[in-house]
Amino acid sequence: MVSIVSVAKVAGVSNKTVSRVINGEPYVTEETRERVERAIRDLGYVPNMAARQIRSSRSNTFGIIADYVSTTPYSVDIVRGIQDWANANGKTILMANTGGASEQEIKIWKMFQSHRIDGVLYVTMYHRIVDPETGDVGIPTVMINCRPRTSELLPSIEPDDYQGAEDLTRYLLERGHRKIGYIRLNPILLGAELRLDAFRKTSGDFGLADSDLTIRLGMEGPVGAEKNYVFAAATEMLQQKNRPTAIMSGNDEMAIQIYIAAMALGLRIPEDVSIVGFDDFRTVSLALRPELTTAALPYYDLGLQGAELLNSVVAGSEVCPSSRVMSCNLVERLSVSSL
Repeated sequence: MVSIVSVAKVAGVSNKTVSRVINGEPYVTEETRERVERAIRDLGYVPNMAARQIRSSRSNTFGIIADYVSTTPYSVDIVRGIQDWANANGKTILMANTGGASEQEIKIWKMFQSHRIDGVLYVTMYHRIVDPETGDVGIPTVMINCRPRTSELLPSIEPDDYQGAEDLTRYLLERGHRKIGYIRLNPILLGAELRLDAFRKTSGDFGLADSDLTIRLGMEGPVGAEKNYVFAAATEMLQQKNRPTAIMSGNDEMAIQIYIAAMALGLRIPEDVSIVGFDDFRTVSLALRPELTTAALPYYDLGLQGAELLNSVVAGSEVCPSSRVMSCNLVERLSVSSL
């Protein structure tokens, strides 16, 4: 097995200099650093991470605890953001899926503790309020795409569903729409209520009465096994004598069925009815014709900034619990017309 002594001999430097290069420490010239890195590559040297961990008391490793996120389309971008941050900052990532089982979650926390993980990123598939099953394990933790119900010591970073829906509603209103339909997401979801609240509040601020709004439930039931009413709700809404000139969908996937309902009734999008979604699920929003105006969930940036926040917590520079929100930016496409 190649040792640090062998690397130092080939590079013509001291063992300490090699150690500085490996650990990314300053006070090494660029020419010396390149010579050491070339020797490491040529010899195939692999640092002894266990020994480094013992010396530094840090593992340079973050753990990810996820419910279903690694098998859920689009939300896997959270993990991609975390991994890109880790690659750029010399961190290792260990990931474990709980499958939604609390007993599995407890085992994972203990496993991470035994591996001396520096910090944990607790990631959920959908935006919700939850308390991690940490048991008595005290590892620095940041929650991503969720917020704590009772655990006041855990900082969190989550999407601003309210702001995204507010911007979409204002976008329709500023284009002259005064009869607007809304097909709701599953009420179980935190984002569903935030989006609906923003729709109602913004419409009211523009002077619309309740009679100007047509709100229907699109989905309900356990997440992943919902009952789906979207097509029927959209069809009923669009058959009204004084039908909405625009429909706001709880998310992009629901918008597919609204498109189908409109076309089945011989209505043109956006000439006869404008449609907006939410999430910017691009396999949907870019595939629909016309392409769908929506608000983008910032999954990648949640992961990137969540990892940066955790790094600050681990370093001790972020000592107070905090709850951050990230904007869901409006993406203007072709599914909305002005009146």
